[in-house]
Amino acid sequence: MELSREQWSELRKNTPLTLTADELEELRGVDDPIDLTEVTDIYLPLTRLLNLHFTGSKQRSSVLSAFLGKSEQRVPYILGIAGSVAVGKSTTARLLHTLLARWPEHPHVELITTDSFLYPNAVLEAKKIMHRKGFPESYDRRALVRFVAEVKAGAAEVKAPIYSHLEYDIVPGAAQTVKSPDILIIEGLNVLQPAPPTSLAVNDYFDFSIYVDAKVEDIRTWYVERFHKLRRTAFEDPKSYFRHIAELSYDEATDFARNVWRDINERNLVENIAPTRGRADLVLKKGADHSVRRVRLRQT
Repeated sequence: MELSREQWSELRKNTPLTLTADELEELRGVDDPIDLTEVTDIYLPLTRLLNLHFTGSKQRSSVLSAFLGKSEQRVPYILGIAGSVAVGKSTTARLLHTLLARWPEHPHVELITTDSFLYPNAVLEAKKIMHRKGFPESYDRRALVRFVAEVKAGAAEVKAPIYSHLEYDIVPGAAQTVKSPDILIIEGLNVLQPAPPTSLAVNDYFDFSIYVDAKVEDIRTWYVERFHKLRRTAFEDPKSYFRHIAELSYDEATDFARNVWRDINERNLVENIAPTRGRADLVLKKGADHSVRRVRLRQT
């Protein structure tokens, strides 16, 4: 089912806006122009849908427990969010993390990014795939699947590594602890990738999945714009892995960003990420101004 922005917005019904402009400012990504109108038109209907889906999932779990004659167990709801670098999926994930936690039915919401399951740089270099960081083979897929399986099974605590975007690497010895959430959001480039034969994929544990979509040429523009914003901010930090880029001229930095996009991010998008779009339960299609123009919803 494909819905226009106007049709989708009407499905908000009476879902209240529980987010302030100041809170949104903290949640938006670098160079992401999202405003409260976008939250109201797109994300409030989406949280209403997810709330209804969460409730239905709990009811199905209760039916199975009754059939088996077992006491009902609390099963975390898993939401996956996929999409290209620079498309805005991290902002979507953070927004849903905040908005869903303000529903009384599921106040405990956790967010994990698959960056936490990238192999450390030393391993990528040993495997000679540092230039393919972000491609499916650069992730510890087994560790990610094991993590999600343990959360889904109701483990009291499950730990995930922590990735530093500043240092561009896994932080040695650091961990994020997920404690039996009502909802776990997993955001990443390749979360809708199918598994190898006889194996499980992380999306086998998803209750619902979202793909954030846009035209390749629009994402390319957003990537370069974001790159320049980072060059003037985060890259200037002495600890930044990309400190040397802050010293480039505007034209040099533009050429560098376009080459990285063409050789790495666009290739990964075309070869690995975009082909998984059809596996998503819902697709948010963005226009050139970064706003969502259409929504595609799987009905079965």
